[in-house]
Amino acid sequence: MDKEISKRIDLLKDKYDSIGQDLETHLDGLLQSKPITYWDYIQTDALLNLQVQRTLLPDEMVFIMYHQINELIFKMILWEIQQVSHHPAITTDFFVSRLKRISRYFDMLSESFSIMGDGMEKEQYLKFRDSLTPASGFQSAQYRMIEFYSTEIINLIDYRFRATIDRNTPYEHAFEHLYWQAAGKDHKTGKKSFFLNQFEEKYKDLFIKTMEEYNTINVWSKFKSLPKKDQENIDLINAMRHYDYTVNVSWVMAHYNAANKYIGKSTDGEEIEATGGSDWRKYMHPKYQKRIFFPDLWSAEEFENWGVTNLTSCIILS
Repeated sequence: MDKEISKRIDLLKDKYDSIGQDLETHLDGLLQSKPITYWDYIQTDALLNLQVQRTLLPDEMVFIMYHQINELIFKMILWEIQQVSHHPAITTDFFVSRLKRISRYFDMLSESFSIMGDGMEKEQYLKFRDSLTPASGFQSAQYRMIEFYSTEIINLIDYRFRATIDRNTPYEHAFEHLYWQAAGKDHKTGKKSFFLNQFEEKYKDLFIKTMEEYNTINVWSKFKSLPKKDQENIDLINAMRHYDYTVNVSWVMAHYNAANKYIGKSTDGEEIEATGGSDWRKYMHPKYQKRIFFPDLWSAEEFENWGVTNLTSCIILS
């Protein structure tokens, strides 16, 4: 027998012995298995059959596929953040490399809104959107998870209530004061909308668990746990700032502007309500809630003008 093959068989035996498995059984299984194909590995048939329209309007397909692509990218982002948060001995180089990956994903999302902004007929959109009520992009659980993974809960609290909430606040109470709660509540009565109740019924338990798990291992906390020298690393600071601005201003404003094109005003000049019924302008625009993942990395002036003054670059020169 070829020495290299014999060596690999010995390595395989060691591998399966270590987990109490029989090598011969696994080799017999390998003999019966078929070669892998691209379509089996990527599951293209399943993936390409997940687009189910509720109307016959062609541009609804654009809307569905674009949002599904967004959710896949969100999953990639969460995958990268998990590696940062759960790294047992993270280095600055690893931190920077993963933040750059995440920023590239969000850069792509920010630049992709023309697919919807310029890729659908407004007349078609205003027809098929009625069949989507009360569903809303607000109900993307993965996007909420990205927020919990990225920063401390206090930075996600409605700006009006931040002074009353600290690390000793119960998670349930903090959850009720997250910035996006206001978009799903009647501002006079405080009563939750149907779409918010639906969202919480499905995901609240997961959200509370995630808030607790990432309370001290989110990206911001992980950064602050680094030695002071690493916290002053200019490449890391720039990567943090770029990620923060891309997520909380660039991507949000691209989304905001696309929404404004389609539901900003009706033909008679009236404001069009979001499908979920939220006050989408105040919920989405970053100037109202000042959603900032890494507040200490921004100057007082940048903080004050968050989402109002366009930063041509987030990079700090060394």
